[in-house]
Amino acid sequence: RDATVPPCHIRTKDLAARVREADLVIAAAGSPELIRGSWLKPGAVVIDVGFNLTLDPGSSTSRICGDVAFDEAAKVASLITPVPGGVGPMTVAMLMQNTLFSFFRRNGVDPSLELECDGRVGVY
Repeated sequence: RDATVPPCHIRTKDLAARVREADLVIAAAGSPELIRGSWLKPGAVVIDVGFNLTLDPGSSTSRICGDVAFDEAAKVASLITPVPGGVGPMTVAMLMQNTLFSFFRRNGVDPSLELECDGRVGVY
């Protein structure tokens, strides 16, 4: 409520200072571990949408990481989503829901009908 949402990107002037002002940080820049823990306001909520494949510095294997340096940020943030396993499962769930809605619309079915699935009834 009454939030000011300043969009930022990797070339935003003094990005760290902009992030430090935020109560909520949604990182989706496509840049591995761009957001550092020192950039965050204590108690900020961090949602990491990034998904990057990088070389693990300790070995020659690849690893998956987000746009936030998780270990650093977790010490400062009040809540933080991990990568992998954070918003990814929700993304898949919403894609499935949208696919189902598209099927309904294409076949002339009202998507707000109650449906029964495995004996459970729900409104979709």
